[in-house]
Amino acid sequence: MTPDEIKLARAALKCTAKELAAALELEAATVMAWERGDEFPTKKFVDRVRKLVEAGPGAIPRKAKGADPLDALRDPEVWLLIRKLLANPKLRAEVSKLADKYDEK
Repeated sequence: MTPDEIKLARAALKCTAKELAAALELEAATVMAWERGDEFPTKKFVDRVRKLVEAGPGAIPRKAKGADPLDALRDPEVWLLIRKLLANPKLRAEVSKLADKYDEK
């Protein structure tokens, strides 16, 4: 599979190199190296790319756009709130009622 064929496959799948790499369980750098012609996929990966193309863009798992919700765990204020929730059952009950009104993202 040539670099141009890899690029055409990505275009057909409407995905980024990172998304194709994730679908193939590879590092994005590997797919990018294929596209530059620095490396070439083995038959195993050529077959997998072709199967993905046959299945269409829906075969590529996509991450939701936007910030990773786990990034919030880096915020010290979040941990302060968690400590308060753990220490106060009444507060936890009130927050639980409030949380029922919000959808998960």
